[in-house]
Amino acid sequence: MAREKVIVIGGGISGLAAASKLGAAGIPVQLLEARDRLGGRIFTHHVSDFESPIELGAEFIHGTPPEIWDRVRTSEIETIEVDGDNWCASDKGINRCDFFSQIDSILDEMDDSQPDESFLRFLERRFPNPTKDPKLEKAKQKALGYITGFEAADPDLVGVHWLVQSMRAEESIEGERAFRAKHGYGDLLEGFLRELASYDVSVRTGTIVDRIQWSSGKVEVRAHNADGTVLLRTSRLLVTLPLAVLKAESKFGAVQFVPPLPADKIAALQKLEMGEVIRVVLRFRERFWDAISDGKQTLSDMSFLFSEDEWFPTWWTTMPERKPVLTGWAPFRAARRLSGQDDAFVRNQALRSLCRILGVSLRNLESWLEGFYFHDWQSDPFARGAYSYGAVGGDGAQRALAASLQNTVFFAGEATDTTGHNGTVHGAIASGYRAAREILDAHALRSFAS
Repeated sequence: MAREKVIVIGGGISGLAAASKLGAAGIPVQLLEARDRLGGRIFTHHVSDFESPIELGAEFIHGTPPEIWDRVRTSEIETIEVDGDNWCASDKGINRCDFFSQIDSILDEMDDSQPDESFLRFLERRFPNPTKDPKLEKAKQKALGYITGFEAADPDLVGVHWLVQSMRAEESIEGERAFRAKHGYGDLLEGFLRELASYDVSVRTGTIVDRIQWSSGKVEVRAHNADGTVLLRTSRLLVTLPLAVLKAESKFGAVQFVPPLPADKIAALQKLEMGEVIRVVLRFRERFWDAISDGKQTLSDMSFLFSEDEWFPTWWTTMPERKPVLTGWAPFRAARRLSGQDDAFVRNQALRSLCRILGVSLRNLESWLEGFYFHDWQSDPFARGAYSYGAVGGDGAQRALAASLQNTVFFAGEATDTTGHNGTVHGAIASGYRAAREILDAHALRSFAS
């Protein structure tokens, strides 16, 4: 007797990881993806006249998580560790950065054994600065910049408990180190796709799910694609949709649950937030920043460039590879201003940001520019943001979101990771593996009962 297919909604890395585990265990899988491509928020773009990958989504491998490095080794994916100098720009010019220890001293004061509070509230309470000491005020602003930049979080919403747990998880995997796949994160996707091709896994792209009707042991999925309406039935369903899509309710790309998600699941969704980021990649004819100097040293070894620019406060290079590429990072309020704008507007703001930070003329930048690339993840109906973070009072929210509905509807995706690694690629993969194990356990229980 043929085994019933498990349906997986979402072809991001968590959905692919889960499908791979299920397929390897002999479980047939039907994977549904709304886009015409797989990978979700991993989006590696290759340009015909340029050898290096252009990452429009995830780029860095943070630390040494086994979920990624085990696959790097088995698939023989070539990686490069990020290296180079960190530079800071201000109204006084460009200098080597010296503020990281100040940020660490502030972040080290956070305590998840105390009642939870927002990072902004923590900063005001723990470092009130009534005398307006300029050094402390600058350190506080840098700490806020770290929260809005690296975490892509609203400092008035993000919870201290989540930040502490996330930092603790990073320390456990040498999270201060960063790597890239030499040919892009697409190499990781290709490894999963090769596995799926050898298993009983069928994939439908361009298939948008709009309703999930479920009861214990029974699920009907309604979707639509170019051929019309699709109705699929199963006893086991895995949902790997991004957090903001689950929260979208009636907007395009949202999924209606019938009956609605239970109260504890809704409460978990409300205690998690989606970070906002716009990133751009600019490809130039040459590395013009090699000739820029602070009077003592050039920027030829620059890895990251930090500033207080209102549009793109952070830039980075491809160091240690010396490619003529700069990536701009516009988080939080800057992302809100840029989201929904056309390519010309975003391109212009990015170039003007570099003009202000590096003191280079707009005319020169435009003459050197050979390629501009970006993807608006906020306006993307199948993402609606960058990656998730925990709000104040969000303890246990990821676990509640990850819990299955009567061993029938299961959940994965980076927002469901319970180990402190939500918001990361390795957290997404881990969640897919976890959900696959839960489904296999449910299958085993049913087989034993019958």
